[in-house]
Amino acid sequence: MISLVSTSGCLRSFEEDSQLQIINIDVMAKDVRSAFVDLNVTMYVENYGETASNNNTTMILKAYNTRTGLLEIEKESSIGNIPAESTREVTIPVNLPKKDGYRVVALVFEDGSRKTGRQITLNNIEDLQGGLETPGVEISGMDFMVREVAENKVLIQNDIYLTNEGVGENKNYRMLVKAREMDARLIADKAWTDTGIFAPDETVIRSVNLSVPDNYNYAVEVILWEDNTIVRQGVDYVQLNPEKEIDKDKWLQTKDIDSGDFVVEGFGEAPAEEESASEYPTEEPGTPGFEIFGALVMLCMVYFVARRNKDE
Repeated sequence: MISLVSTSGCLRSFEEDSQLQIINIDVMAKDVRSAFVDLNVTMYVENYGETASNNNTTMILKAYNTRTGLLEIEKESSIGNIPAESTREVTIPVNLPKKDGYRVVALVFEDGSRKTGRQITLNNIEDLQGGLETPGVEISGMDFMVREVAENKVLIQNDIYLTNEGVGENKNYRMLVKAREMDARLIADKAWTDTGIFAPDETVIRSVNLSVPDNYNYAVEVILWEDNTIVRQGVDYVQLNPEKEIDKDKWLQTKDIDSGDFVVEGFGEAPAEEESASEYPTEEPGTPGFEIFGALVMLCMVYFVARRNKDE
């Protein structure tokens, strides 16, 4: 997003005896936020002499607050050699507070000696508006806390820091938080929440709990959605199984990934078994040889009973 900055004030040359001259200064807004503005200041340096300029030619840019007169920022950039009767563009990015006005002074030096200069005044900086396509909400950081450990599962509280860097209240975005195992790239858990609405320059914390298998390393991904469009993404890392370098000669060790640790509850459960349609269960066929063995036992019992009755 680039827009012209409103400017006012006089332009004048500081030196008259140099073959170098700053013929114009353009100021463009690269990015506008609630408290600061990023500007690209472009100077056009002309060499109207018959010889090239010195190789040791530099540009110094200064910005003074017009209300206090204090120097706000100073930057230096190398110009190098400018051929005779030619013009060189020099662009210097600056970041200024979005308040008051500024007197921007550009100075050209050769071998440490000032040769020419020009100034321009910037007014109404605070009236600059940011682009409509900028969501304003930035993911400025994440913190992680272990809330519970049970049965090889870890409950992690993910504190997500959101900052409104826009010029007004932000929209209420849907926020997806998910924990992805870093080696197998499997999603261990995910949850949805809202960013909420808060004022410019304000930072809020949104907390989401995720339950993940222990002894794995995770990338915690945060995605902000507006309807079906992703407007912001961020990532940070939780290492429940940190590794250390054992050998400098790229010794690799294969990790054991237990896929069962990543089964989502309620997914893939076996259906209940259906009852048999038959009224009576079907008998399994007997094992061969057991019928003969039973008959022999019965004959032996009859023999012993008969002999006992005879003896009596």
